[in-house]
Parts: sequence; C-alpha cells; structure tokens
Amino acid sequence: MERTALYSLHLDSGARMVEFAGYEMPVQYPLGVMKEHLWVRENAGLFDVSHMGQVILKGANVKASLESILPVDVLDLPVDMQRYGMFTTPKGGITDDLMFANWGEDIFMVVNAACKEQDIAYLKASLVGCDVEVIEDRALLAIQGPKARDVFARMIPDAATMTFMQSLKFDWNGTEIWVSCSGYTGEDGYEVSVPNDQAGAFASALLAYDEVEWIGLGARDSLRLEAGLCLYGHDIDTNTTPVEASINWAIQKIRRLDGERAGGFPGADVILPQFTNKPAKKRVGFLVDGRAPVREGVEIVNADGVVQGKVTSGGFSPTLAQPIVMAYVSTTSLDAAEPLFASVRAKSIPLKQTAMPFVPSRYYRG
Repeated sequence: MERTALYSLHLDSGARMVEFAGYEMPVQYPLGVMKEHLWVRENAGLFDVSHMGQVILKGANVKASLESILPVDVLDLPVDMQRYGMFTTPKGGITDDLMFANWGEDIFMVVNAACKEQDIAYLKASLVGCDVEVIEDRALLAIQGPKARDVFARMIPDAATMTFMQSLKFDWNGTEIWVSCSGYTGEDGYEVSVPNDQAGAFASALLAYDEVEWIGLGARDSLRLEAGLCLYGHDIDTNTTPVEASINWAIQKIRRLDGERAGGFPGADVILPQFTNKPAKKRVGFLVDGRAPVREGVEIVNADGVVQGKVTSGGFSPTLAQPIVMAYVSTTSLDAAEPLFASVRAKSIPLKQTAMPFVPSRYYRG
C-alpha cells in the first residue's frame, strides 16, 4: 500500500490506519468517529486527502478539448474559479466525478483516488494536443468547519475573503500553496495543495490551533452523507446518469438541449432527454424511523412489499441524532407518494422522504 506524506504524523496522532484506494489512510483518531464528526460541525477539522489525484492540463485548446468530454460548461468558467464535473460514458453512466479550476491558461483538476489511474489515462487519450501533468509531489489537505476560515486566515490572511469555489495560489513561508474554497462536508473551508516536503509543517501549524483536530475517513463519510454528497462507486457509477443521480444541476443550461453548446459529450443522447423525460429512477434522501441504521444495499419496498429501490449510502447522522439514507427509487413510486420502507431482516422500517442536504450547507458565498 502507498502512504501519503503525512503518514508518520497520523501515527504520532494515534490514528487507526486502514486500506483505502491502495493507501494506508486514517479512519479515526483517539477522539472517535462520533466526536470527530461533531467537532467538524462545531469547530474545524483537518483531513488528509492526499490520496486524491492532482492533475494540471495544458495546451492551446485545453478548455474546448476538456468540454468535449465533460457535460459541464468549461469555456465560460471564470479565471480563479472551480467547478464540479464528471466523466460520462457513451451510455450516459458516470466513470468518476471531479473538481476542476480555471487557472488562466491551464486547468487544475482533482479526481477520486480509486479512479485516478483510469482518469489520467482517459485524459491523455482524449485531450488531443494537450499536456496532462500528473502532480505526485504534493499533498492535499482539507480544513472544514465553522471556525476553519478564521483559523486559516491566521496563516494566510488573504484567504479570508475567498468565496465558495474560488481557487487561488498563495505564499506560505516561501512555499507556493494552491487553495480552493470548497470541501466534502457541507461546511465552509478550504482544500489546500502543499508540496510534500512542507506538508507536515503545514498540517502541524494548523493543528497548533485549539480549534483544529485531525478527522479520519469514518467521520468524513458521515459528514458527506449529511451534506447529501455522492460517493463514487456507491451513489454514482457507470449504471447511473447525472439526472438519475440528482446532480443534473451540475450540467449548465448552455450544455443542455436548449443551449448554444448543448451536447457533444459522451452519453449526451441519453442524458439530455432525461431533463424533459423523467428517468425510471432517482437518487433521493430519507429519514429513517427509529434508531436502527439502514446500510448500503438494503432494499426499499412499498406497503405491499414490492421492491421500489435500493439504498446506496446510509448511516446514523450525529447531527440529527437519527439514521438517514440516500437511495435510488422508482420515479413512479415517488410520483405516487406511496409510503416506503426499508426492508431490514424481514422487518419494514418506515422512511420519510426529505430534501437534501440533510443538514444545511454553510458554504461562504460572500
């Protein structure tokens, strides 16, 4: 297994390490998953996400070329801003979701750890005349929570006014760091790319503040679930389209059927008609009656026991103090507003459909 530049720091902090996407990663620290989760909602949590893939795309036509393989608006993305996107298949499925930033002449992209090798190969094969530079000498950290902005500004004062989805470069003690105002928790905060040889010092400087604690993968997962955010390979995959996944908001109007640059990306003939012709299934959120958690893979049934869908992410919400789930459910069943249940060990647990995110997001938009 591979290790991030912060591996020894995790061990020194008492982390329990597990395998994740080919890396030894911290799943929790002595604080414990529940307390780590609540710490992020109340203070500032620090995450090592260095296993993610960092890539810089270069070339005279890199933006037009990238737009040909993404269903989102690349050409009109303002400089120093980033956007959520996804790679799609000819059948409309999703091979990965990602973030990309407009750095003027270049594009900076972050892809998921488990998919980064296939993503990089796809970029190299698809972006004709462009250079795909894989960044392997930088760590990636995320600081998230209601106190993250104040803490981070003590180290990088000019980052205090960054708004959600901005992407800028700063100097920290003579080191160039790449900072985006985004994250995977629903909280305000930053993701920071730091050279490997400075990553430990940068993380330690943040951890020196009383408001900051290390947070592991366990709490990261429960936080993103409360935020209603998809986990690739679970809530989205090659068998789900962006419209089915309820991330159709990520496909800007200009790339849709009535836009001047509509279509032209893999799977457009499948995905775009779903904006007007409802797909057979949709990703939705449910509150679970009682205290028993409902996990991934559990079937969703109606009052007659007929299967109407399946849970893709589920667990106990520390913030709401009750179980929550995301599931793909038949749109026919949803339109009928029929009572739905989670079928767990021959028991039918009542579900209540609810809007996502389950916990309101607190991104800073200025």
